[in-house]
Amino acid sequence: MATVRDVAERAGVSIATVSFVLNGTKPVTPATRERVETAMTELGYHRNVLARALASRRTRIIALVHPRLDHRFGSVTSEFITSASRAARARGYHLVLWPVDTDGDELGELVSQGLVDGVVLMEVLLDDARVETLAGSGTPFALIGRTADPAGLIHVDIDFDQSMADALDHLQELGHREIALITARQPLPEYGPKVRSEAAYHRLCSERGLRPVLIDCEPTVPAGRSIQLPDATTAVILMNELAGFGLLSELARAGVDVPAELSILSFGSPELAQIASPPLTIMRAPGATLGGLGVDALIDHLENPELTPPPRLHPCVLEPGGSTARR
Repeated sequence: MATVRDVAERAGVSIATVSFVLNGTKPVTPATRERVETAMTELGYHRNVLARALASRRTRIIALVHPRLDHRFGSVTSEFITSASRAARARGYHLVLWPVDTDGDELGELVSQGLVDGVVLMEVLLDDARVETLAGSGTPFALIGRTADPAGLIHVDIDFDQSMADALDHLQELGHREIALITARQPLPEYGPKVRSEAAYHRLCSERGLRPVLIDCEPTVPAGRSIQLPDATTAVILMNELAGFGLLSELARAGVDVPAELSILSFGSPELAQIASPPLTIMRAPGATLGGLGVDALIDHLENPELTPPPRLHPCVLEPGGSTARR
């Protein structure tokens, strides 16, 4: 097994210089860094992460914390995780995924062990015990999502108000006025995306003189088949992809033409949108953007504790398909 001395001899530098490259304790020239890293690769030398952490009191590991819930990871969640991992790696950090309970107890035990430099918390609840745990532990953290009052917290999130406004704009420009919203029933009542989306829908309907019709059902195909829409409905906004497939199946069985008789706009993934017939018009979540932004915001704070990055809200983006049409 190669040692630091072996690397130093291969690169033609001192052991101290190799240490500077490994630990980042002193600057070295790009040419010297390249020689050292080339020697490490040639010799198969691997950095001793534990020793480095003990020396610097930094692990350069970030935990991405996701609640241990019954629902599956969708493609949007996968985008969050993938982009967060890439952002961490680009900044010289490693990302680990921690599925934990939402009560905060398990998370508290984990952060107390000093295994990570900071935490990025996903699937944030409006009243989230994990946020209280992190704040009390002194562990630096950032949120992908928001509590009811996120003031003073480093966070990035979807702009649900703008996203819902854009969805309604699209349908209203096509002449629709009877627009129902179908959401997914959640095991946690304080789930931020659902609460904020429903609130935005009700507020916008009131402001625009629309009659709100909210249908909440389980996120399953059978539940979608059981959806009963008011007769006057001409358009549907789906925030429940799995139920949406059941709804499409039942509409086809009943001979309802989509989009000629009923337009459907889904908050969802392009992969599932293409499976549907016709392909769905979607509001695509900015998962790839927010995952990277959340990690970057945390690392900025880790490297400059006096810095509190400003909140960043990004709306979903309309991607036209074949499921919406003029009334």
